[in-house]
Amino acid sequence: MLSPSSSPPVPEIDMMAGIECYCSADFSGIGGSIKQDSSSFQVSELVDESSLGISKEFEGAYRYPLYLLQKEGVDSNHALFEIEREHRLRLRVMGIKDAKAVTSQYAGAERAWQNAPKELRTRHTMLTLQGFTKRPLGRELLAGNEFSIAIQNPMRDDISGFENQVQNIANFYGLQRFGSERLVTHLVGRAIVKKDFARAAELLLTYTTKYDTDSSREIRRKCLDPSGYRQALKEVPRGMDIERQLLSALVAGKGPVQALRAVPIQIRRLFVQAYQAYIFNMCLSRAIAQGEDITSPKQGDLCFEMEGPFAFGRIKKYDPSLLSDKQQFVPAVRMAGYTFQPGRGRFEEITKELLVQEGVAAKDFYVKEMQELSQQGGFRQAPLWCQDFAWKKNPLTVSFKLPKGSYATTLLRELIKPQDPIKAGF
Repeated sequence: MLSPSSSPPVPEIDMMAGIECYCSADFSGIGGSIKQDSSSFQVSELVDESSLGISKEFEGAYRYPLYLLQKEGVDSNHALFEIEREHRLRLRVMGIKDAKAVTSQYAGAERAWQNAPKELRTRHTMLTLQGFTKRPLGRELLAGNEFSIAIQNPMRDDISGFENQVQNIANFYGLQRFGSERLVTHLVGRAIVKKDFARAAELLLTYTTKYDTDSSREIRRKCLDPSGYRQALKEVPRGMDIERQLLSALVAGKGPVQALRAVPIQIRRLFVQAYQAYIFNMCLSRAIAQGEDITSPKQGDLCFEMEGPFAFGRIKKYDPSLLSDKQQFVPAVRMAGYTFQPGRGRFEEITKELLVQEGVAAKDFYVKEMQELSQQGGFRQAPLWCQDFAWKKNPLTVSFKLPKGSYATTLLRELIKPQDPIKAGF
């Protein structure tokens, strides 16, 4: 594990997301960029097909339509909004896929529907009926994602040796988890956890960074004065749908809590979850700074017992004296949440210190004013846990598999080490 002191300088925007180091020792970044065109970044879900239980026909208990959703130029949440708006079909997906990619994933209907169309299209999506399931699609069926990514304009196209670094990479949440160039979602989440709902609404409307676009900064400047909300609403572009929903509620005279509830629940939940992600990133950064090897379990660590390539099983306290040769354990980090109880593990002690510095307690993640946003906590693996990494030249293309919830851009930042992540497509 590379210590931060021997790493290249970490970009400021990474630091703002709690990512304070690199992990790939003895590998200089190749430069270049990603996502300059969507076709260069391809993602497909890894699912145990047999666990879906698909029937080609609507019959008996098989009543819920299951579609293959292929999309480009829109994230999964907005793709679902677009489909519902144009076809009055409400779907759910197992994972959120980025806008700047060509993605393929399952989407299941939330209600039984015998005469479900075999194919539907919107501006950014294509839906193809796969059959019918016994129950609505659940996230538990998703194992991970498979990626194929072309690197544009690298300084070199030979990355020999990088495959030896892949297992050292920390499982950081990527910048897109925090809103990329705006980097605001965790700040909104922090305000919600601290029960400062007016501040949460204000941040959502006005917060910006130097990485943000000029047009975005100008719109947010117009939202600084609440007396100008009505005029700002007329000028906010349709693409800023979250801001429009929030502004409309405020202009209608609703208080901060009710105004925030105008934002779809899928988006609102991301705010508090992003704050959890920030604390997680900070925890791993500090552990690495303290010289900890986050990829290997130590006596007393809480760990996942692996039950398959991407099957993170029960949480157990690691004791090497009780291991069998067939058991494999992966270090786990206990996430901040209202069930968080600091123990004696190395990650738990760091998280406890971070919560004190943040001025929040575990119980604060139970938001009684907005109970639907409360977060228990849970566990997340410390290493990235990348599988089947491969690469080829002309053009330089990397392929690999990651567990659900892990970010391809976390691996790519170690490969590229961009000076400006936003310009580089992160």
